[in-house]
Amino acid sequence: MSAQKSAHPVDEKLPALKMATTGLQHVAAMYAGVVAPPLIVGAAIGLSATDLTFLTGACLFTAGLATFLQTIGVWKIGARLPFVNGVTFAGVAPMTAIAASTEHKSDALPIIFGAVIVAGLLGFLAAPFFSKAVRFFPPVVTGTVITLIGISLLPVAFGWAQGPNPAAHDYGSATNLGLAAATLLIVLLLRRFTTGFVKQIAVLLGLVLGTLIAIPFGVTDFGPVADADVIGFPTPFHFGAPQFQLAAIISLCVVMVVSMTESTADMLALGEIVERPADEKTIAAGLRADTLGSAISPLFNGFMCSAFAQNIGLVAMTKIRSRYVVAVGGGFLVLMGLCPMAASLIAVVPRPVLGGAGVVLFGSVAASGIQTLVRAGLEKDNNVLIVAVSLAVGIVPITAPEFYHAFPETVRIVLDSGISTGCVAAVALNLVFNHLGRGRDAQDVTHPMEAGEEITGSATRAPATP
Repeated sequence: MSAQKSAHPVDEKLPALKMATTGLQHVAAMYAGVVAPPLIVGAAIGLSATDLTFLTGACLFTAGLATFLQTIGVWKIGARLPFVNGVTFAGVAPMTAIAASTEHKSDALPIIFGAVIVAGLLGFLAAPFFSKAVRFFPPVVTGTVITLIGISLLPVAFGWAQGPNPAAHDYGSATNLGLAAATLLIVLLLRRFTTGFVKQIAVLLGLVLGTLIAIPFGVTDFGPVADADVIGFPTPFHFGAPQFQLAAIISLCVVMVVSMTESTADMLALGEIVERPADEKTIAAGLRADTLGSAISPLFNGFMCSAFAQNIGLVAMTKIRSRYVVAVGGGFLVLMGLCPMAASLIAVVPRPVLGGAGVVLFGSVAASGIQTLVRAGLEKDNNVLIVAVSLAVGIVPITAPEFYHAFPETVRIVLDSGISTGCVAAVALNLVFNHLGRGRDAQDVTHPMEAGEEITGSATRAPATP
């Protein structure tokens, strides 16, 4: 048997065309999530249209670099899983708060960049210690967190389906919802009635066909392509040298902790999906890639980087587990950062079309979590309580966004992340019900490292290709 055939699907190198199209599909799935934070923060600062375009391109460029670190890896950096990295949305609120409190708006981005650099470096040093928390993530915890990731992302898809601007007159119109439904239907039909390669790129085809359908309705804007430059490099420190202010650093260090918590949960989720369980070593390497990518990002005018959960749904749905596919997607992101005109092509896809595809992608994540919970021993009352309460805690920010309005802003950064609060609740409840005051024989499941050894038969042998 050749080395290629014996390789785990995560390490498989697919034909060039298949890698390119499926890599582009990953970019399409996460593009809106990458460009939204710079657009929001840039608008809060009052950047010109030219500077806003530059900032968006810089974030695409740095997302590509961070994705390379995560998928290809170097030394002990990178989970080497099909993991897309990009600008974390958790930092948007504190960054806009920093901008609002800065007297001279020209100093806002340098202050933000300085805080991101410090938070990234501290996170890099803390990664091996943070990764030890993996032992507290048995299937009852990971299944709950994976389910929460999917549930937490679905409102994003629903928001996209209604349109790009909540203040617009057509927000939530029958046209927008109809385009989202049409895109969803196209993806479902392609998945049901096609096979092979076409079936695997159903989401990408759905986005293309949905965009074409949207043209007669006047919601497809080709303006970004016409106005974009062909070539543009994110010049280092374009907005000025980093400035280091304690309050901003503390605020973004809190964001870094939240980001690392969510990345740990995402790595555990992706490890289950690709059948290569993420152990302590993998998580430490993945967190190093997240944090180093964040520390480097401000040099090229980008923000804090983190794993993108929506792409986990794409892996789950397409069953394409090669990390090299995602690395190719990272290459596309770098090219888009260097070529604003190329970046603007995906910007043409109407938000409702993205919303229709997002329902499938994000729903697939939740379904993967449910599959994990099936193996978690829910016939045991303790585990049912753990799942029930953790899901309830995690859904609070979704169903009642103002629930924690009376808490300080720095505390709300954590509480308003349903994934983080649900994860903490699941870990704490698992300790109380399955560990404290009880012997190991009282536990219902093993932790992921032990489970990984059971799957592989040996800690040193890679899982067999299914």
